Amino acid sequence: MARPPKSPSPGNPMDRIRELAALLDEFRLSAVSARWGDVRVRLERSLAPAPAAFPPAPAAPPTAAPVSQAEAVETAAAGHVTIESPMVGTFYRAPSPGADPYVREGDTIKEGQVLCIIEAMKLMNEIEAKLGGRILTILVENGTAVEFGQPLFLVEPLR
Repeated sequence: MARPPKSPSPGNPMDRIRELAALLDEFRLSAVSARWGDVRVRLERSLAPAPAAFPPAPAAPPTAAPVSQAEAVETAAAGHVTIESPMVGTFYRAPSPGADPYVREGDTIKEGQVLCIIEAMKLMNEIEAKLGGRILTILVENGTAVEFGQPLFLVEPLR
């Protein structure tokens, strides 16, 4: 059980904050709060740091020559749709490093289904399908940086 901070003494407020930080370290806490009169302080930290990058996904057996993003955009004009990145960040195909990817090439998707995650400023943003269809091509490698508007998936819409 965590011990409460020492009773307040007239002194430097930073000394009190240092005492709270020491409690975080000593007891491996994720958060600690204290109140001295009108002053309230809460210190928080994450117990598990976010992964820097997901390990690369296992290579799928080649079924066709890889499609470049330029080819994907040209193909989209022929009735296929590209799903583009709504932000700058890092593209992840799965919710965690050991998990199965949200979608694979050839999968049928529904509108609103989560397709991937884009990490931006340490926030994991789920990217959802705007239409139903079939994933023809995943245009981005797992763990790579993406730009706003960059094509991520080539989709054949449901007819």
